[in-house]
Parts: sequence; C-alpha cells; structure tokens
Amino acid sequence: MAAPREPVGEGAFARRIDPEREPGLSPEQRRFMAQVERAQRQRALQRQLRSRNVLLALGIGVVTAGIYGYTFYSVSQEQFLDELEQEAEAARARAWERQKSAAS
Repeated sequence: MAAPREPVGEGAFARRIDPEREPGLSPEQRRFMAQVERAQRQRALQRQLRSRNVLLALGIGVVTAGIYGYTFYSVSQEQFLDELEQEAEAARARAWERQKSAAS
C-alpha cells in the first residue's frame, strides 16, 4: 500500500487530516484536536479584532487631529480678519480726516 502523496514543499506535520475519518484515533485524541482547532479559530478572531481596533483608533486619531487643525486654522484666520478690519477702519478714519481737512 502506497503512502498518501504530500504536497511539494510541505512536510508531514503540515498534512491536514479529518479526525472523523482518520483510523486509529481515540475519542480523546479527536476531542483534543477539536479543542486545538477551536483555540486556533479563537486566536485568529482575536488577531482580526485587534487589527480592526488599531485601524479604528488610527481613524479616530486622524479625525481628531483634523478637527484640531481646522479649529486652529479657522481661529488664526479669524484673528487675521479682525486685525485687517481694524486696519481698514483706521485707514477710513484717516481718509475721512484728510477729506475734512482738505474741504476746510
């Protein structure tokens, strides 16, 4: 009887077996294999959730930084416009004074 052919590049340890059809496994071995598979699925789920959490945290950080940046930018623009308005009023007042003195 020939041994089952294994995929190239994989060792015997990487060969996947079906515990229900594998002859010679005791019920205890089958339960242990099922337990190990459940633990592996749980770890994979935890890794997936962890990576999603990291992406969510980065997204929240980017949005927060954007809000702060926009706020600082708009406040600085508001101060600039206030200063510009004060200078324009002072220029109007000087022009008005020159116009009054030229008329008299």
